[in-house]
Amino acid sequence: MRNLFFAVLLVLAGTAAAQQLPPSPRQLYPGLFEAVQLGRVYPDNKTFVDATAKEPPADILRAYAQQKDAPGFDLKAFVAAHFTPPAPAGGQYRSQVEAGLRHHLDTLWTVLQRHPDTATPGASSLLPLPRPYIVPGGRFREVYYWDSYFTMLGLAESHRTTVIRDMVDNFAYLLDTYGFIPNGNRTYYLTRSQPPFFALMVNLLSQQEGNQQTLLRYQPQLLREYNYWMAGAETLQPGTAQDRAVRLAGGEVLNRYYDSSDQPREESYAEDVAAAKLSKQPPAQFYRNIRAAAASGWDFSTRWFGPDGQLGSIQTTDLVPVDLNCLLYYLENSIATTYQLQGNAAQATAFQTKAQNRKKAILAYCWDAKANWFVDYNFRLRQRSSQLTLAGIFPLEFGIATPPQAKLLAAGLQQNFLQPGGLATTRSRSGQQWDAPNAWAPLQYMAISGLERYGQPTLARTIATRWIELNRDVFQQTGKLMEKYNVVDTKLKAGGGEYPLQDGFGWTNGVLLNLINKYQPDKSF
Repeated sequence: MRNLFFAVLLVLAGTAAAQQLPPSPRQLYPGLFEAVQLGRVYPDNKTFVDATAKEPPADILRAYAQQKDAPGFDLKAFVAAHFTPPAPAGGQYRSQVEAGLRHHLDTLWTVLQRHPDTATPGASSLLPLPRPYIVPGGRFREVYYWDSYFTMLGLAESHRTTVIRDMVDNFAYLLDTYGFIPNGNRTYYLTRSQPPFFALMVNLLSQQEGNQQTLLRYQPQLLREYNYWMAGAETLQPGTAQDRAVRLAGGEVLNRYYDSSDQPREESYAEDVAAAKLSKQPPAQFYRNIRAAAASGWDFSTRWFGPDGQLGSIQTTDLVPVDLNCLLYYLENSIATTYQLQGNAAQATAFQTKAQNRKKAILAYCWDAKANWFVDYNFRLRQRSSQLTLAGIFPLEFGIATPPQAKLLAAGLQQNFLQPGGLATTRSRSGQQWDAPNAWAPLQYMAISGLERYGQPTLARTIATRWIELNRDVFQQTGKLMEKYNVVDTKLKAGGGEYPLQDGFGWTNGVLLNLINKYQPDKSF
């Protein structure tokens, strides 16, 4: 009875915590929200969910109810009267191309930095953060989880350790407040996380501070991160999944991307509603898969689609992603290190064992010996994905691949992914932004770093050099650094996606500065 009593208390506490989550725009403005988003009051659905209310939400809803059926009602004018739309991150900043790329990068740290937020309950979807942080740029006016690690790489090169510490502290705050790190600090992101790079951030900060005790400082938050990803794993039966945890047929536990909502994404509401009509899946299932892909950061790619290669067949929640599980392997090892520093041998061994079990499972389920590549695993169909993507290089970065596998991966990179401007994300030209011919800074960095780890410096340097030159050329032509690049035809812009090409751009800036300092430190930029 005593155990049951405490179990009930825990459930009630969890329910109370969930009820205390700040409401999202759709929850605040029922009816008005759908009318604005489906009516395309703003071309980009993200604009409205980032807008700031000029009055309390209840007053706005009351006014809408009174006016919406009146003759000549103008929804766009109503929204303009009651909301202030957000400005793009970076504002009116204009680069000075003649001052050079390094000057541009150094200036952007200030341009893209946000001061600690002040709470404005109900007026904005922003989740206030207590310390300064760097945003990506353009329509991305808030901090983003996995973007921030690659931004921090550049901050480290710029010796801005204080900013790194502030950002790590903000993520620790989010873990303490919500039990996980949301996709971004917006209320409409409180249903999902992103690739779990927090442990890498903590280790980067530890290196910058030159003190292993930094790891201990964040041990509680590392454990909260781990518990979020592993929730429900202990009670799973083989071949089943709950939230983010999956128990495979052999009893091994790995993880998947997942979102706790089965509704259209608020920031892409019209797009999701329209796409669901073209899918054979029930709407709730389709929305869950769409949201899970958004949680992966790869929104969208044929990596997540069924055999027809179309968005309507998206099956993200059926897949055990190789990159996600490599990141969780690193998290388990990082937690083990914190226990070693505490002298807690039992817990250190326990987490080392978890990490080794995960490594064995990744090698068993995600290595495709015919393709000579690491792929995602469909746990429902009990088969490996046929899609070869740059996610397959994560086992290099985290030391999971065997030396023979590393040589095969290097050959595969050269044969299937290497292009004039760097590495294409996939081999598929689907029109989706996380497919060919597009390329993204984080994946270039992970591939280059992984190749260096396994003694492939020549290929690593080739990729780095091509990427640096592409970034430099685009900057000299436009004065901008972009979110993504076309690496196949370097004269063309990258395309695809649900929004125009964004400039800024946090993770591009961070990776570029890291690569310049490593591979071309004496070159004038």
